[in-house]
Amino acid sequence: MRVRLVNFAMTVTLVVMETMVLPFAFATETPRDKAWPVLYAGLSDNNVDKRTTAVQVLGLIPGDPQAEEAAMHALKDEKPQVRAAAAKALGDMKYKAALPTLTAIINTDNDAGVILAAARSLIDMGDIRGYNVYYAILTGERKSGTSLMDEQKKMLNDPKKMAQFGFEQGIGFIPFAGLGYGAFKMVTKDNTSPVLAAAALTLAKDPDPKSGQALADAASGNKSWIVRAAALNALAFRGETSLLPAAEAQLEDPKEEVRYSAAAAVIHLSDLKTRRPVHRKPSQPAPKK
Repeated sequence: MRVRLVNFAMTVTLVVMETMVLPFAFATETPRDKAWPVLYAGLSDNNVDKRTTAVQVLGLIPGDPQAEEAAMHALKDEKPQVRAAAAKALGDMKYKAALPTLTAIINTDNDAGVILAAARSLIDMGDIRGYNVYYAILTGERKSGTSLMDEQKKMLNDPKKMAQFGFEQGIGFIPFAGLGYGAFKMVTKDNTSPVLAAAALTLAKDPDPKSGQALADAASGNKSWIVRAAALNALAFRGETSLLPAAEAQLEDPKEEVRYSAAAAVIHLSDLKTRRPVHRKPSQPAPKK
């Protein structure tokens, strides 16, 4: 009987202790503590789409070691969608320690979407080597003169996949806002040109003179008017006055949109060449009290 009383007393004591400890434990659990298990569940989900989404949102957590580690781990995922999402997330986080790995991916990964995402992240983090991929997409060859990888060639010859990359990597319709409704109607029929045009616009900020020449060539020689117009826009953004003749040559392009872009580029580059100040209306004097 005494043993039973002792056991009962111990049980009551444990219950009381749990009653006191558990609320304290829940009270000390922070919102962050609750959030990471939710995100980790997505990162380890067997569903590729869910895993990809969970990896993408890591880019919203800059400066967090857990997020950086998770994104680096996702670069090794067997699915290219997940690897591409990880590469983009690292760029969004500006995690510069990932630069060597992202550079290696450009040279070794067999999926063009992953390569494109890694290149975009390099550029976002100030590494100009990322421009090399966009140069290759626009021209069909590397800056060294060697041809593209087989997988990159397949991408260029697969309009459906090109469009997919365009939407996934954020280089779809957005860069063409300045080209008007005609561009929007065109891209519904042509999946390849938007990605080539986006590559041209990206090269506007590449300091390598080879990219400037590639834009000049695209402005005159590409069969798609969207690409020609985008190349001329890029020439204007680039501000390289030595390329003024390339823009001037397109003032007689058969497509109006291309001529408009050429005219704007010619005016801007001419102003830069002569260092003419931009004319603005004088401000109105303040009314007298």
